[in-house]
Amino acid sequence: LAQAKGLAQGADLFVTLEPCSHYGRTPPCTEAIIKAGIRRVHVSMVDPDPQVNGLGIKALHEAGLEVVVGEGEEEARRLLEPYIKHRRTGLPFVIAKFACSLDGRIAAASGDSRWVSGPSAREWAHRLRTKVDAIMVGSQTVLVDDPLLTARPWGRHASRQPLRVVVDSQGRSPSTAKVFSPGVPTLVATTDASPSRWRTALASQGVEVQVLPQEGGKVDLRSLLELLGRRGVLTLLVEGGGVLLGAFFDRRLVDKVYAIIAPMIIGAKGAPTPVAGRGAMRMADAIPLVKVVVRRLGQDLLVSGYPAWS
Repeated sequence: LAQAKGLAQGADLFVTLEPCSHYGRTPPCTEAIIKAGIRRVHVSMVDPDPQVNGLGIKALHEAGLEVVVGEGEEEARRLLEPYIKHRRTGLPFVIAKFACSLDGRIAAASGDSRWVSGPSAREWAHRLRTKVDAIMVGSQTVLVDDPLLTARPWGRHASRQPLRVVVDSQGRSPSTAKVFSPGVPTLVATTDASPSRWRTALASQGVEVQVLPQEGGKVDLRSLLELLGRRGVLTLLVEGGGVLLGAFFDRRLVDKVYAIIAPMIIGAKGAPTPVAGRGAMRMADAIPLVKVVVRRLGQDLLVSGYPAWS
């Protein structure tokens, strides 16, 4: 509107989300719209934030503007699904992402996992990291893969990096791990079962350490999600390993799944799988995905969908 200046006078404005009418980090959007002389506002969906939730539309109506609500609402809800969940529940939108072979393995019997997916899929994954607020792995992934957990699309360190989160209930991750390297914020979620010296050593390196309640000897994931939600994390990407992903699925905390299927056979009875945990005792208990989309990423397949929790 500032760039349009007088050209906005009498124009139609199309927005995905209802304009706000309260003061936050910026002044109310409704004030700017009214001041610009907009004639009609097309709003795809009402903002579920309790501070808005129809008040923005009411303010525009009272100023004499015409407001059309609901055009493209389904598409807007899909685009804004992390924001909607956070505003309604205070929790992040949880994306479970993994890459596995055709026979459902994420690594060889030795634990070697470089690489299951191909270069196109790995590039897609790095671009995905630039779009989320936090990325999470468990301590086993740190021990086996020693990942940086940074977003590096096209081989370049992105200017915007997600918060790195390591779930380590017992304090197994070495302080020399790459994920604790400086320059990118890192949070370790642990329990009081981890050594205090280990927690102090990480804190001295600039790593934020949070001691959380336990559930079955592990970090209580619900408490962790509540902590991240309070910090303003709208989108959480959980990259594994299988124990952590299994815990998220067992607790029904997953909102969306990205599964990369590589055209290879690994075999080996002891090779790790992408989702462990209790799992389903019967096929009837298996978690179906809905709104499934399949696309190619080089030689790999990307299957995405939403768990249909009963």
